[in-house]
Amino acid sequence: MAHLSQRRSENVSGDFYVDSTCIDCDTCRWMTPEVFYRAGDQSAVYHQPVNETERLRAMQALLACPTASIGTVEKPTDIKVAQLSFPIPVAENVYHCGYHSENSYGAASYLIQRPEGNVLVDSPRWAPPLVKRLEEMGGIRYMYLTHRDDVADHQKFQEHFGCDRILHIDDISAGTRNVEIQLTGSEPFALDADLLIIPVPGHTKGHTVLLYKNKFLFTGDHLAWSSQLNHLAAFREVCWYSWSKQIQSMRQLANYTFEWVLPGHGRRYHADANTMGHQMHQCIEWMELQ
Repeated sequence: MAHLSQRRSENVSGDFYVDSTCIDCDTCRWMTPEVFYRAGDQSAVYHQPVNETERLRAMQALLACPTASIGTVEKPTDIKVAQLSFPIPVAENVYHCGYHSENSYGAASYLIQRPEGNVLVDSPRWAPPLVKRLEEMGGIRYMYLTHRDDVADHQKFQEHFGCDRILHIDDISAGTRNVEIQLTGSEPFALDADLLIIPVPGHTKGHTVLLYKNKFLFTGDHLAWSSQLNHLAAFREVCWYSWSKQIQSMRQLANYTFEWVLPGHGRRYHADANTMGHQMHQCIEWMELQ
């Protein structure tokens, strides 16, 4: 819960504010850039919502904040409306779950709603309003975990929904040793006709990405849009295993067709397949110079 006594001076006056517990995870800034911005090494409010749409989006960011660092001066009367808006539609049957976890440093989690069984991509924070909405949307068949960093409350979701968790064995730790499906090797794994898991070692040894319908690529911490660089990128300063292998993984990933990059950390990116291919090659060229 945010505290008014810790309200950052960089916030403009008004109802919404960010307090000093912010960890600079970027969640509120990419979710609601019309309200939140970066001031120093933390977020702040630069524009107060002036209509229902802006207020809903600000409330969504408030609920998604992994450290509860966003608050309102007045007690919100529309909190339930914001809760019911999750998961937020991204495109087609893909949704952003919100409720980011501090344990994953604010990583995003996504839901793929499918007749064959829903897939939860990485773990959000365990939050009863979200759990209820996931139940209403058909529950969870698989919980796909891109890598060891973004597992958050995976155990609670597994126990509640009885879903099969998926994680590469090279990223298994004490907290994930009971994962039901443990991937091995370096070859792609077809979970279903429309779901392909592709190993991409680099950020971590056992990192994988999920390609859905040759259109949506869930990239964890392997690949994201960089607003600073204005192109797709990976980041050497947070490469925990091998930068050279991450470059090699990126070259292999460039052979696939997709139109969406949906990362755990960093910004989303959407473009036609040709533009995406160009962006991937630009990313690789940039990585090779680092």
